[in-house]
Amino acid sequence: MISVCLTTFNGGAYIAAQVDSILRSEKVCELLISDDGSTDNTLQVLAAISDPRLTVLAGPQKGLIKNFEFVLQQARGEYIFLSDQDDIWLDNKVEVTLQALQRADLVVSDCKVVDAEGHVVSESFYTLRGSGPGFIKNLTKNSFLGCCMAFRRDVAVAALPFPHGLPMHDWWLGMVGTMVGRVEFVDLPLMHYRRHGGNASDTAGKSSASKVTQLAWRVSLLMSLIKRYFALKFR
Repeated sequence: MISVCLTTFNGGAYIAAQVDSILRSEKVCELLISDDGSTDNTLQVLAAISDPRLTVLAGPQKGLIKNFEFVLQQARGEYIFLSDQDDIWLDNKVEVTLQALQRADLVVSDCKVVDAEGHVVSESFYTLRGSGPGFIKNLTKNSFLGCCMAFRRDVAVAALPFPHGLPMHDWWLGMVGTMVGRVEFVDLPLMHYRRHGGNASDTAGKSSASKVTQLAWRVSLLMSLIKRYFALKFR
């Protein structure tokens, strides 16, 4: 069973196209959308979509990371895909990712970066970010892009609940996946990653945080991973 976990906040401009691209795959068994208190037309757009696989949830309204934690806790699938509210999945995304999940516990695919109108501005996010597997590599520079990520249920079980003070949910999930299983980066663009200036996160850009803050993030992340490792080992 495949679950797709998507979070929304004022995503009415693009959410219909994204949902359509996801539900186009018959392999998707459930699409869980947790809305974090949208004040635009997001909920009205979603209410107009008649597909029994779609479930809209009221999120905790505590920000993006807590919203993803919440929706992951609701997922029932053996395979869990993450999604943002403003991208477009290509028709082969689910099939190619599912094939990779037969070899790996967590999979990250490449994507094409597009602008607000959907025009391609980069053929490869991997090239922009220098994406690839490796614990030290990704502790130093995160290349786990959540909207391109899917994993087995075991990874979600190991990663939940999220520790306090995470800089970003996908970084944690990717590092936990690296710690407990096998990670594969699929060198094939499987979606259009839309950057329009109003995104909930700015993974494609350079961090505006100070060097001290960035170092503190990494120390905190490493300590949380060590604690989780021992918690899992001795549970």
